[in-house]
Amino acid sequence: MTKEEVLVERDDMQIDGGGPDSRQVRADPAGFSADYLKIYYGKLFPCADIYKWLSYGNDGKHPACDHSYIGRREFSFTLEHDIYVRFQSFNNANEMENAIKEKCPFKIDIGPVYSVDPAKRHAYAQAGNNVFTPVERELIFDIDMSDYDDVRYCCSGADVCLDCWPLMTIAIKVMDRALRDDFGFNHILWAYSGRRGVHCWVCDGRARRLSNEQRSSIADYLRVYKGGENNSKKVNLTGPVLHPFLARTYTDVLRGFFEEKLLCSQKLLASEERCQKILELIPDESIAAELLDRWQGNRRSSISKEDVNIARWEQLKHILQSGKQKAQGLRRCVEEIVFSYTYPRLDMEVSKHMNHLLKAPFCVHPKTGRVCVPIDPDNCGDFDPTTVPTLSELLEELNMSRTRAEPENEWERTSLGKSIRFFRSSFLHPLLKSCKEEMESSYNAKLQQSRNSLSW
Repeated sequence: MTKEEVLVERDDMQIDGGGPDSRQVRADPAGFSADYLKIYYGKLFPCADIYKWLSYGNDGKHPACDHSYIGRREFSFTLEHDIYVRFQSFNNANEMENAIKEKCPFKIDIGPVYSVDPAKRHAYAQAGNNVFTPVERELIFDIDMSDYDDVRYCCSGADVCLDCWPLMTIAIKVMDRALRDDFGFNHILWAYSGRRGVHCWVCDGRARRLSNEQRSSIADYLRVYKGGENNSKKVNLTGPVLHPFLARTYTDVLRGFFEEKLLCSQKLLASEERCQKILELIPDESIAAELLDRWQGNRRSSISKEDVNIARWEQLKHILQSGKQKAQGLRRCVEEIVFSYTYPRLDMEVSKHMNHLLKAPFCVHPKTGRVCVPIDPDNCGDFDPTTVPTLSELLEELNMSRTRAEPENEWERTSLGKSIRFFRSSFLHPLLKSCKEEMESSYNAKLQQSRNSLSW
């Protein structure tokens, strides 16, 4: 890049929702480097598929196609040495692919579709027309493991392991079903962030055209965990009965994961400090004190260390859900504890506003070297973040397979192949089929309306 190009791009180093780590991008010893990335973008990155997805059928020859659509989409690149480039746009797949290969971004973020080409926004501003505004954007959700640090004891911050990853599995199961069953969305893409969480893209036409107010309403519907840092109780389940969505979520997902996995893997009741944390969620101090006395009394009993979490949890449930506890708040307390420890914790601002950026699938995370691969929501329990292919592993697979017959796509020679095939078959192809049908239906309706207006 020339000095002038860098200066121009630094003028656009402003972030409206790019995420807290957008500027903290450096090559990491874990198999991530600009040279490796250049090979990845040249041979493995499914640029044509990403372009097809974000065009939503508008790159075809149908008379209803809006050929300006993809050219109004914002892309941002985080380049080497922390150069953050906003408001990139591309008119065709070749432009996008050439720009990615040339600039070799350490991270690619996808923004909204604007009313005009984002790369030409300054020209519209100088003309005095306030027309540069987001008009369409996928409904997105960003869930980070670091937001669960108060309820996991195996890791903290950006670190994850197989003991705490079930929290992300829970998030996918709860959110995916709600988005499909409660809101009727069909084209949903889940992706691993490459390090500590998951991203969700809801791509139905209805979802892309939601206003900020409508997005906020959906996010609020899905929000249960709330409250300030100084408030120990962040889940309050009010009303005589649980909302059907919450009741289904508790019965079908949360309770099982809490009791069968997290309770023991996180040792949630294995120490006095952890016990106190759960007891603080019980509004009746006498009952909390009674439980603590019991647990302290049987510390040296025959209860094995492996079973102490389950035994104490069963005691807690028995006392709180017994017939003598007539107060609804106490009987609901068990459910509130489970929700507090398991329910998805959403970054609300990302979902509420159109102008937020989100990392593109199939990017490589610079801190881990892992690819942001799609996750199958129907089999998300089998997803293992520790086995996601890394950049260095993929390039080694390319080198090792040189003696074989050359496939049509080089990614077919690597472990990335199954992720790209899944992206195409389970998400991209059904989405484009739906876009074509919607476009055809809208076009025919307009033709009929035109004919009706001309009839006498």
